[in-house]
Amino acid sequence: MHSTETAVLKVLADILLALDSGDLAMLTLLDLSAAFDSVDHDTLLNRLRKSYGLGGQVLNWFASYLCVQHVRTSAACSTPSAVLYGIPQGSVLGPMLFLLYTADLLQLVKRHLLILHAYAEDTQIYGFCRPADSADLCEKVSTSVSIRFRLGCHPIDCS
Repeated sequence: MHSTETAVLKVLADILLALDSGDLAMLTLLDLSAAFDSVDHDTLLNRLRKSYGLGGQVLNWFASYLCVQHVRTSAACSTPSAVLYGIPQGSVLGPMLFLLYTADLLQLVKRHLLILHAYAEDTQIYGFCRPADSADLCEKVSTSVSIRFRLGCHPIDCS
């Protein structure tokens, strides 16, 4: 069990060691506290199919559960609406679906020779390089984050 302070000290120690040896460090901080709202349904359904072998009626049930929502009262039911992102919060399935959605993050980061450190909803992705290789490191971090989370933000300026 680690505390927030331990997590910060681990990342800081890694960065200081790299800087002491003449390397550059790049750190990306991700706050996943609103992560349930950003889960891409197409990505999640594809992961359930490819990584976990779900298909047929089971996958169709998950697609219906995630992608079509409506409000029901004792007297009426609203028209169903398509939803592209998010996992219903307060549900029993929500945390499990989020874990399945993010399970490949460690492998993705390692494939780009980066380091991942996570504590609660905070995630740090970082790496080191010689000064001459900074553009390559920047591209690896930017690619890892954008592929994994499909962030709707501007790419990191690697120039």
